Amino acid sequence: MPQSPQPLAERIRPRDLGGFIGQAHLVGAGKPLSRALQQRTVPSMVLWGPPGVGKTTLARMIADVAGKPFYNLSAVSAGKAELRNIVNSLGRAQASQPGLFQADQDPQPNSAILFLDEIHRFNKAQQDFLLPYVEDGTITLIGATTENPSFEVISALLSRMQVFTLEPLTVRELEQIIARGVEALQLEIEPEAVAFLANYANGDARAALNLLENAARLYRADAIIAEHLRETLQSKHLRYDKSGEEHYNTISAFIKSMRASDIDAALYYLARMVDSGEDPKFIARRMVIFASEDVGMADSAALTVANDVFRAVETIGLPECQFHLAHGVVYLAGAPKDRSAGSGYFDALEDARQHGNLPVPLRLRNAPTALMRQLGYGKGYQAYTDESLLPEELAGKRYFRP
Repeated sequence: MPQSPQPLAERIRPRDLGGFIGQAHLVGAGKPLSRALQQRTVPSMVLWGPPGVGKTTLARMIADVAGKPFYNLSAVSAGKAELRNIVNSLGRAQASQPGLFQADQDPQPNSAILFLDEIHRFNKAQQDFLLPYVEDGTITLIGATTENPSFEVISALLSRMQVFTLEPLTVRELEQIIARGVEALQLEIEPEAVAFLANYANGDARAALNLLENAARLYRADAIIAEHLRETLQSKHLRYDKSGEEHYNTISAFIKSMRASDIDAALYYLARMVDSGEDPKFIARRMVIFASEDVGMADSAALTVANDVFRAVETIGLPECQFHLAHGVVYLAGAPKDRSAGSGYFDALEDARQHGNLPVPLRLRNAPTALMRQLGYGKGYQAYTDESLLPEELAGKRYFRP
């Protein structure tokens, strides 16, 4: 297998739409991004979708076509200093600057495209810093995120960007990408191995290509078989995949440990996720859900604690927010548990869907007109009563059972 310092996914990254696979709803003939590329008009945008579906590739294509300098930053490691350096440099032609993607220079040398990967990792202050430069056109911002931008991008910035949603790649699309990887590695691959890769990847081309390349490196065989791939997955040299099975296994263990009030196990799984690079806001968001779903009425203050933890994580970030996460986990795991509020709600929801719009009892109806009062609307209403206020068909039914 030919050795290369570049990952396989980078080596076979397409440079134009002719080689791009997937996202036909965005890049097909007459579709939004296809039109933007043809017209060389590039708005600031958010590319929202799961990992390995083409967000970075599309951003680089857009930069090439637009003829602007292209800066590629990751919000995981970049901060205001890097952003300020970019803004300060835009008055000078710096095509050879480190981190600058080689593209034809824009006729206006004071503008550039900034691709910000994992934009959801930027806090409010960092996003606020970008706002005036996006607004005046100094920077055309392309943000990539796996998280809902409605929650992760400040409204002032989001209102100045178009949101494009990318979909997981289909099995057929993954098979096409795998074929390119096999060709680049100068290998053969059996059909069962292709099927294994396509299903393992779960819509993520990078996951498929990384596993293929790791298997080729470990086994150095002329042909890759499914068993090579299965064995490679057991290798301790592979990184924790935040989008893969380990991600879901660990967050499941974390929640179940808090539910069982096992504080030590909950702290262990928390530490494992943070150390593996999991987004702390993802963890904090699950804690907010847990506070109502599992602790609930047994300790209503848990929701306040969980919300405060989320806000601290959002505003402070790593590494300091580890203290807030640990504080919240110990509180939630040690709190008494009561799921009665949520269970009662979903029982009521089932009846609402099953029975449809049952008539609201007359005494509970608003009576703003004389005719309504004549029809009995509001008649007999008492603010404090032991009578059931449910529709007649459900009278006396109990949903909340503390």
